[in-house]
Amino acid sequence: MEAEGLDWLLVPLHQLVSWVAAGAMVFGGVVPYIPQYRDIRRTQNADGFSTHVCLVLLVANILRILFWFGRHFESPLLWQSIVMILTMLLMLKLCTEVRVANELNIKRRSFAATDSKDEELKVPPRRPYLDFDPHHFWHWSSFADYVQCTLAFTGVAGYITYLSIDSALFVETLGFLAVLTEAMLGVPQLYRNYRHRSTEGMSLKMVLMWTSGDTFKTAYFLLNGAPLQFSVCGLLQVMVDLAILGQAYAFAHHPQKPAPHAVHPASAKAL
Repeated sequence: MEAEGLDWLLVPLHQLVSWVAAGAMVFGGVVPYIPQYRDIRRTQNADGFSTHVCLVLLVANILRILFWFGRHFESPLLWQSIVMILTMLLMLKLCTEVRVANELNIKRRSFAATDSKDEELKVPPRRPYLDFDPHHFWHWSSFADYVQCTLAFTGVAGYITYLSIDSALFVETLGFLAVLTEAMLGVPQLYRNYRHRSTEGMSLKMVLMWTSGDTFKTAYFLLNGAPLQFSVCGLLQVMVDLAILGQAYAFAHHPQKPAPHAVHPASAKAL
């Protein structure tokens, strides 16, 4: 009788813990971007944040969703990808608005041309269909261009997946590409910090949350028997997070000496 009473208490408790862990997996990934989003809005400066982080996460989570059609995994991981895609689009929207507001005199760049005219800024007429300059990839001046590029990638990747969904090799390769891309999440920020020899403008809270979140996520993968690709992804992400924290410590204690003729901050570009 005593054991039955204990089971009556433990079963709901176990279910509650499972729900909390699933909720943390779905929404925990976006929490690190809240302080960075608030910092950008407060300072109206997005130079310290690499928008290539958004690119990496968009590609990784789109591929992960496509991987789910070939090999079903836990629902919280699927919903996590959907929530992350929406979050990255919000980050891109804010960064684009801030960058354009700070660079009114710089020629606008786009992924796909439109018929709209901007006479106030005297923008040169765009080419008929694609005004795509690979040198300025992912540095466009309109949020709509990022959405078009994301939709184009989703359409092409989705069509290829539809044609090859019956191939086990393709599905496993797709899953590997998804987690490998996600594992490279911090690399753009790592490179941006290295190039500028500074972490100014980067939210340290964001990186600390990256590290704690990736550690929790990796443990979740290992304990719940997720596909091997997910565990490898988590371990790589934790290593990159630690490297960025090392940069923050090193550059804070050994700051770069200012150059005699420093470039104006408004003209500096994060990756």
